[in-house]
Amino acid sequence: MAARGHVQDPNDRRLRPIYDYLDNGNNKMAIQQADKLLKKHKDLHCAKVLKAIGLQRTGKQDEAFSLAQEVATLEPTDDNSLQALTILYREMHRPELVAKLYEAAVKKVPLSEEYHSHLFMAYARVGEYKKMQQAGMALYKIVPKNPYYFWSVMSLVMQAISAQDEKLSQTMFLPLAERMVEKMVKEEKIEAEAEVQLYFMILERLGKCVEALDVIRGPLGEKLTSELQSRENKCMMLYQRLQRWPESNALAHKLLLKNPDDWQFYPSYFDSLFHLIDQSWSPPEEGEHCPEGAVHHTVAEVVRFVEDRIKGEDDKDSRALRGPYLARLELIHRLRERGCPEEAQLGEPLELMVQFFGKFGDKPCCITDLKIYLHLLSADQHVQFVNRLSEAVPLGEQGDEGFAFPDDTKALQRHLCVCQLSRALGLHHALDVEGKLRLIAELKAHYRHGLKFGANALKTELQFSDMYCLMAAHVYIDLWTDTGDEDMVWQSLGVLQEGLSHSPSNAQFKLLLLLLYCRLGAFEPVVDLYSSLDAKHVQHDTIGFLLTRYAESLGQFAAASQSCNFSLRFFHSNQKDTSEYIIQAYKYGAFEKIPEFIALRNRLNQSLHFAQVRTERMLLDLFLEADIVLSLEEMVIRGGQLTEDHRRRSLEEESVWLRLRSLTLRLLASLAALGHSASQQNSEVTNENGVGDKSSILGSLLSQLNQTLQTANQMAEKRVQYPFLGPPSTRLAPALSSGSCQCQAAALQLSVHIQELETVGLGENRQQEHETDLCSDLCFKLTTLCVFVPSQTKILNKCKGDVLELKEGKLKTQPSFLETLIFFVETVCIVFWMASHCAKILRPLKTSLQKKKKKKKKDVNTAMPAVVCGFQELTGSLQDLLTQALEHIKGQETGLTALKLASLSLDGCPEDEASFMKAAMDKVQSSYLRSLQEVGDLLKKRAETIKNLKI
Repeated sequence: MAARGHVQDPNDRRLRPIYDYLDNGNNKMAIQQADKLLKKHKDLHCAKVLKAIGLQRTGKQDEAFSLAQEVATLEPTDDNSLQALTILYREMHRPELVAKLYEAAVKKVPLSEEYHSHLFMAYARVGEYKKMQQAGMALYKIVPKNPYYFWSVMSLVMQAISAQDEKLSQTMFLPLAERMVEKMVKEEKIEAEAEVQLYFMILERLGKCVEALDVIRGPLGEKLTSELQSRENKCMMLYQRLQRWPESNALAHKLLLKNPDDWQFYPSYFDSLFHLIDQSWSPPEEGEHCPEGAVHHTVAEVVRFVEDRIKGEDDKDSRALRGPYLARLELIHRLRERGCPEEAQLGEPLELMVQFFGKFGDKPCCITDLKIYLHLLSADQHVQFVNRLSEAVPLGEQGDEGFAFPDDTKALQRHLCVCQLSRALGLHHALDVEGKLRLIAELKAHYRHGLKFGANALKTELQFSDMYCLMAAHVYIDLWTDTGDEDMVWQSLGVLQEGLSHSPSNAQFKLLLLLLYCRLGAFEPVVDLYSSLDAKHVQHDTIGFLLTRYAESLGQFAAASQSCNFSLRFFHSNQKDTSEYIIQAYKYGAFEKIPEFIALRNRLNQSLHFAQVRTERMLLDLFLEADIVLSLEEMVIRGGQLTEDHRRRSLEEESVWLRLRSLTLRLLASLAALGHSASQQNSEVTNENGVGDKSSILGSLLSQLNQTLQTANQMAEKRVQYPFLGPPSTRLAPALSSGSCQCQAAALQLSVHIQELETVGLGENRQQEHETDLCSDLCFKLTTLCVFVPSQTKILNKCKGDVLELKEGKLKTQPSFLETLIFFVETVCIVFWMASHCAKILRPLKTSLQKKKKKKKKDVNTAMPAVVCGFQELTGSLQDLLTQALEHIKGQETGLTALKLASLSLDGCPEDEASFMKAAMDKVQSSYLRSLQEVGDLLKKRAETIKNLKI
């Protein structure tokens, strides 16, 4: 009998081949195997679901869904069917159906712990917190385990966090959660650290800091062991919230005695001191100062404490700790802020920083440690400070180039630190052109000398001297910015490419290269650079905007589409992934992480980059894929679902630009809806059927577009210049200066007039007078669009031959002309869409007018209404414009191809440097050609569809 218990279920054996096919990605064979099995075993529900999974993965979603629903309506309770349906619904992005599935299973098998826990997790995926609470309690009643009880408590906390009404959270959800935990505390059933953490979270959110402090300092606090000093950190936080400065000071003092290098407690120690001074606090005459021990309530005591810690480090035989030395500088900074004379007791900042450099200058962290205290030096001390540091750097004898080099990596790190501090103090920026060029020569010499220390380094490791290379590139960029000499940017690219060849994993090289190529208008090399960065998770938002900002505007439409898809995939998967993180947090009791996961998800959902990518992706689809005459409706319907001042202005500009793009997209969607309604109603008056409402929406959107354009113009007048390493400039200013925004708005404005004409008609009836006025107005609008054509031709002529040219042996770029060309292409596409919309409406009106003339036996070939002639003139002008644009692009391509960069002489550059510079130039040239080819292909596609605009 025992042996029989291990016999495999026959159904499992039958289903195994299907599972194997699905796991190996052979979905067609999985479907065939499922069909064979269903012929023999019609009631094998799991086989049906596995077939549905195969259908889903081969793109037959509707068929898969109907097959799954057949099984779901039978309310299966076998594990195989339920798990298979769960997998299918997840792939369909329908997690709410999983909850319904397990609701039915729980009703049929009410005592199943497994099904109840699956139901709870299904609710967690869709954020049904109230149902989670109920499911958790139901599970606890069946199987009285602590985790299940606290699942229910945490679900109450989540109801409080997600509630719109804060009062409801504070008066109902959180107090109920508190009472539930208190019940377990009184019954002494608290077992795990996670349960204490949850209790603390509830008390903290209720603002009951005293009660929370009692919990942490009591026997329950002893369970907080997973994190180092967890109890102490929580106590410190609560003391500060309760403004118990004596306790905060004493606890920080006690912890710093144990570990003088624990930096997090120094700020608390100093903060509490100054609060105590402000309150004129004095210790009691008898007994302890406070429950935590002795309190240091005077500056003299704190100065003595810090000096004692430093003395302890100086007397040690082993390597000293940085914390006490940095604490002394931090205390000087705070005393100086408050104007305290005791600052002098600690010493002169310059001498203290030189001393710090002497002890820790060979560590990479020395630069970041000292950088935040450089403001303690006066301006006339800067050069003296750097000279004093240079004296402490052991360098060898001067070589042929006149530079002395370090003999080991520690000396190299010290010299590097001095160079970085010089730059941070502004000494590099103060040099003249000759001085900067000498500095670059020195940095490059040190970089190449330092490569010998990393000769055996792995490709994934950075070279010791990489920072020299990076600084040299930045000084080149300073020269480019100051003098406008484009030769400097080519040399910067060359030195960065050289650095990347020796250190392929250096992310700083890649990011700076990425910025430079984008500024030069060359997007092609950027794609590989970004890909090699191997961005993870939230980095697709934080640095991904560098990619999506430039892709479309530089004419790389295929790469832009790919970049947008990549970013959107991250944002969409964030929803699903967060649900899985939350489930894991419940399983392992990491309750405090659940609100953090949800806050991150919400923040990403509200990301400006997400909104921009979503809008640009839909517009890009329309530019690239829509057959203007036939598919506009389907495309739109399918897609419808530094300094602080620099940051603020950049955000404002990006928001206005996003609003302009979003309104343009929504107007196109409205046009598609109107065109769809018009085709259904055959140009009859359709106000009763909703077209009137759609026209009013169109008018409202146009009004918003005009208002946003006014705001954009006011913003563009300010002409904000962002620093090179600041936020990338938005497309707003060039879009307005090119005139494309105004032309697009004028084209879209035409839709209101053409819609009115559709309602009135072209007949000879009582509305003739109104029709005449309307036609005159419409003709004026069409004429305006015809006038726009030669203005765009002028822009094309301005761009001619200027994208990349060789002058006096120097290569010059004009990437702004490429961006203007893209604005021209976008505007042409929108005018084409408007022309397509006009053609759809005018065609039946013209046919109707001809029929009426026939009936009245008038000459059908008499003059057509002015509006029809105006439209024909517009289509003719568009055809001429496209011909000119294609000729211009062909000329640009010919000019670019004719440039022989290999023969370019780079005087004064060593051969190896010249090869890296020429490689960068080749990449820019290749990228420009690629952009022009893609723009040309798109315009050719538009030229082919112009014949369909005939009416």
